[in-house]
Amino acid sequence: MSLAFLRRVFPAVLLFVLVPLPAAAAEIGETLHLVGSSVGFFALLTFAVAYGFVMGEEFVHIRKSKPVLLAATIIWAMIAVEAHAMTGVPEGFAEASFRSAFIEFAEIFFFLLVAMTFVNAMTERNVFEALRTWLVKKNMSFRAVFWITGVIAFFASPIIDNLTTALLMSAVAMAVGGGVTRFIVPACINIVVAANAGGAFSPFGDITTLMVWQRGVVEFTTFFALFIPAVVNYVVPAVILSFVVPRGVPETTMEDVELKTGALNVVGLFLVTITFTAFAHQEYDMPAVYGMLGGLSLLQLYSFFLQRRHGELHHGEMPGEIVSFDVFRTIARAEWDTLLFFYGVLLCVAGLATFGYLQFVSSFLYEAGDPTVANVILGILSAIVDNIPVMYSVLTMQPGMDLGQWLLITLTVGVGGSLLSIGSAAGVALMGQARGIYTFFGHLKWSWAIALGYGASILVHLWVNAVFFTEGL
Repeated sequence: MSLAFLRRVFPAVLLFVLVPLPAAAAEIGETLHLVGSSVGFFALLTFAVAYGFVMGEEFVHIRKSKPVLLAATIIWAMIAVEAHAMTGVPEGFAEASFRSAFIEFAEIFFFLLVAMTFVNAMTERNVFEALRTWLVKKNMSFRAVFWITGVIAFFASPIIDNLTTALLMSAVAMAVGGGVTRFIVPACINIVVAANAGGAFSPFGDITTLMVWQRGVVEFTTFFALFIPAVVNYVVPAVILSFVVPRGVPETTMEDVELKTGALNVVGLFLVTITFTAFAHQEYDMPAVYGMLGGLSLLQLYSFFLQRRHGELHHGEMPGEIVSFDVFRTIARAEWDTLLFFYGVLLCVAGLATFGYLQFVSSFLYEAGDPTVANVILGILSAIVDNIPVMYSVLTMQPGMDLGQWLLITLTVGVGGSLLSIGSAAGVALMGQARGIYTFFGHLKWSWAIALGYGASILVHLWVNAVFFTEGL
């Protein structure tokens, strides 16, 4: 099997972890407080119906971006009409709230394009194909590749973020596995769980951990207290899934795959871009998209260098077609369905937050009972709604919790998205990358195993980090 699937790759947000969530509604006038209204219920129903189509994509054959785009349009139309009709709502409330949510998407959008370009450039330079060939020639079994990609994903995601890590490791798994579905499905699930778990114990592993750190709720080094619970969260389902991985060895190819000119330089530019992005954000509070677009400029210049200095031309896809290494060609091959899906989801969730639903749910859970139970439930909810708005709602509410509970919500919201394929950016990205193979229902089949890891990690956290719980359990 070729690596053509990477032309559709959705390198969803390299360092998605570094894009801050704007607090639009809170800055302009909180929410519309329409949780119990008929229009509020209709907005919820609209979102639920749209997500139903997303989850049933493989059966209804409607691309996932289409229903959520329509749902976002309807929800924000209702917000605009209601805000205009209500008294006491500041003028321009709907416009300002929408613009803030859209700016968030715009940053993610350019993140996606840059990350996609780098991954596709490495694919075009035969980086992943060469790695696949090397693994095959090492006679590594399917199970060995399963564990190698998972472990690397777990330890790499705290540094380069869970989403980018998942994309890179899944590219290797897909290349090695070829068309062996029995290997690709558990391997993708394993990578998603590993990447999300690894991202939970680092301020830079996921956007939710970054939000908690930026608010000053948890100190930088204190996040590492979640390392052992994160390991448990990954290992439990990984052990279970390993039993369904085929025992054989991938088919050996007799062809040697050579890296094209500049392949390692493209990898180096990718690492430089990651480092520069993280440094500029950490030291100077520059938006992460600034560093990524700077890295894209370097890749473009290097593309020009290859064309002029080395006469870098090769045969294209069509008979007789001769093309050069062109960055813009890789951009054109982006997974636009996934990009627009993120737009729809982010705007839908932002719309529901503007109605007041997310704040209502958080308030109800914490006021009604034990914060431990609330944090566990919100972690599960993050698999359905998305972890970013859930964490943002909790941070906005600022419930009276000790450090142990703040670490718990950081853990549960960070890894809860693994329960469903649509529950995390990594899962959504891999559905686009392994379209038709790694699907919602393919992941759902093993949600019980992931849930065991989820529960075990919570129990381990309550045990090993008991010193952080000053209020008792």
